[in-house]
Amino acid sequence: MLNIVIFGAPGSGKGTQSDKIAERYGLQHVSTGEILREEIASSTDLGKLADSYMSKGELVPDCVVIEMLEELIARNKGAKGFIFDGFPRTVPQGEALNQLLQRHDETVTIVVSLEVEDEELVDRLLKRGAISGRADDNRKTIESRLRVYYRQTAPLKDFYRSKDLLKEITGIGSVESIFESIVKEIDKVIV
Repeated sequence: MLNIVIFGAPGSGKGTQSDKIAERYGLQHVSTGEILREEIASSTDLGKLADSYMSKGELVPDCVVIEMLEELIARNKGAKGFIFDGFPRTVPQGEALNQLLQRHDETVTIVVSLEVEDEELVDRLLKRGAISGRADDNRKTIESRLRVYYRQTAPLKDFYRSKDLLKEITGIGSVESIFESIVKEIDKVIV
């Protein structure tokens, strides 16, 4: 199986690239946000538990998210692999993902980090907010989200770098040129 973790700051393009990677390699795209929404919409026990946190504006605990991922992987035994988009975000989540995959005799194959300078991220998110009307795409909220991202993610990058899995990709340029850079790195590990 090919198991990819992709992360990057808000506005780095990870959702766009995740879709392209999933299509190219036939992977199951795993977005924890989408999983949470699906579980809640389906009124599963885990969905009800997640909703009890989200409805109060609280973060869903890692153990609940991991259990959802565990069920997703178990339901998709025949998949060619997974691309984890936006998860893990912290070192404990990275360790939990490793343990989860090990229970299924799998490992993380490669970690792609999309690197974009802060001012570019802010500009992208402000433009997105102007187009979509997303209330959280304003300068103050964006800067706060970036601080949280760096505080949580810097140690995670070192975690994956120490395992020789991290590939940092410049996330500036056309969607296609960034995708080509990602594909070159993925192809090196699956050959």
